[in-house]
Amino acid sequence: MLLLTACSNNNDKKAPGELAKNELPDNVRTLYKQAEQHPDSVGLRLRLVDALDSLGAFRQANGEMDSLLKKDSLNYGLWYRKALLQQNSRDTMGALRSYRYAIRIYPSPDAILAAANLLAEKKDSTALMLTRQIREQRLGGEYEAHTYFIAGIYFARTGNPQKATELFNACINIDYHYMEAYMEKGFLLFEAKKTAEAAQVFQTVVTIKNTYADGYYWLAKCEEALNRPTEAIANYQRALVLDPGIKEAAEGLKRLGR
Repeated sequence: MLLLTACSNNNDKKAPGELAKNELPDNVRTLYKQAEQHPDSVGLRLRLVDALDSLGAFRQANGEMDSLLKKDSLNYGLWYRKALLQQNSRDTMGALRSYRYAIRIYPSPDAILAAANLLAEKKDSTALMLTRQIREQRLGGEYEAHTYFIAGIYFARTGNPQKATELFNACINIDYHYMEAYMEKGFLLFEAKKTAEAAQVFQTVVTIKNTYADGYYWLAKCEEALNRPTEAIANYQRALVLDPGIKEAAEGLKRLGR
């Protein structure tokens, strides 16, 4: 509530990740009013956090989460939600700290894997220990696939593409529809200048899921590199239809004269 009040004093001055009061949509202002009227409603406050998160108003959303955690600091779900919020705002260290608090309260596989994924991106080998720990619990194919994918991310980021590809393949063998594993395989091939092989991987992606915009974008990128302008143009256009926010696809079309 203090963050909203601060905004109201000067609508023109705001910190990064914060929206001025007059920039908030009507539904969010309504949520603020309802939260003021029902300060003990955790569900209502979390709806407000979700709305602020979706707007990119991360400072205000974090303020709401901190307020909830002051009242219930041993609530696993609140720490987990705060970690997700910090992850969305690219506060990796803050997210890892919140995941640790959540895991101390309740070592759920979801929180452990979420932390492991961030650690893998940071090239921290602790990610491998955590994925092995979850795999040994034999929680089923979905979790096993996640463990192989995250371990693959670690090896991809630390410069071992062969091991990373083995792990991405292990993930796909368990879950044929694990799009992120295909994409990471394709990235490694593209970086290794094995462009035709990368194109085959991205073609598989869009064959399995024909609404996957990133798959079309990377397929087009490969086709452009392979001097297939007609195919590249078609797939850049498909990517933009599915996700107009892919600026790189629009840039690709400009390069190709469209």
